[in-house]
Amino acid sequence: MSGDGVRVTFLGSGTSHGVPMIGCRCAVCISTDPRDNRLRPSILIDTPDGNALLVDTGPDLRTQALRQGLARVDAVLFTHPHADHLLGLDEVRRFNTLQRRPMPCYGSAATLVEVRRVFAYAFESRQEGGGVPRLDLRPVEGPFAIGRTVVTPVPVMHGDLPILGYRVGAFAYLTDCSAIPDASWPLLDGIRVLAVDALRHRPHPTHFTVAQAVEAGARAGAARTLLTHIAHDLGHAETSARLPAGVELAYDGLIVEV
Repeated sequence: MSGDGVRVTFLGSGTSHGVPMIGCRCAVCISTDPRDNRLRPSILIDTPDGNALLVDTGPDLRTQALRQGLARVDAVLFTHPHADHLLGLDEVRRFNTLQRRPMPCYGSAATLVEVRRVFAYAFESRQEGGGVPRLDLRPVEGPFAIGRTVVTPVPVMHGDLPILGYRVGAFAYLTDCSAIPDASWPLLDGIRVLAVDALRHRPHPTHFTVAQAVEAGARAGAARTLLTHIAHDLGHAETSARLPAGVELAYDGLIVEV
């Protein structure tokens, strides 16, 4: 990566079930449009100084890494510890081997407590045989640097659960978001591209609807708003045709230069 911007790759744009959903025969789940095939939500951010930042380690991480040719991850940024954002963490073992070091993992203190609990075997010496991911847990409360790149956590609400989005340069990623607190809006000042949760059209207690996500992008002043964490309710082509200018559905494999 060169220049002052970042490159964002959408590794997964789906919900906790993924799309297609197991056992579902709806129009989106049987669609032949590859943009309707959505793995669990995750992105990769390539920074100007050459670091690859993985946001969340969902259960599809191995598939995502193979599909995108991903051979390097310099740090993991956790938004929160739900299964669809966490349970692929064991795949970090391969990056430990490739890069010959533990993986720096950033997240809220509460999230890292859950990482340590769910992946207790990675922090204990009792396991015999097999490998374990080598993890360097680093709690964050405010902006921090990875190399020469500043990463700014953006607190949002996922229902009643406070979680983190992240801003890098003029790009911000707010997945699993149902509300943006007043104190977080200034952290989005000056962004050009916003990737934001847009589960479906119908209201949901822990996720933005499409209309709410569109409104968030407008309030943030984003020139481009990318909707992610998409359920099987939304077909890519049909939904895209009805979105306002500057708003679009993300899809797995989408690469955005910011």
